[in-house]
Amino acid sequence: MTYRLVQLAPGSFDVERDGEIIASLVRDSLASNRWSAELLDERLPHPAPFTGTRHKFGSFAEAVTWLGSPEVHARKLRR
Repeated sequence: MTYRLVQLAPGSFDVERDGEIIASLVRDSLASNRWSAELLDERLPHPAPFTGTRHKFGSFAEAVTWLGSPEVHARKLRR
């Protein structure tokens, strides 16, 4: 199963699987590099690699690796 990350805003991503949004990946705060992934649906079974509804990471790169290095679609920010 392949994931895809779609940026919504700086520090905020939808986690898609097979075209469906199943989770969010967000930076805990602007001053932090800690990230959290949270499933939108708490029902079991959880899709791999989720073992619970929420997981914390020390960096964005750590979260991306945990998700199997999905495509990351960054939003183009307007100036």
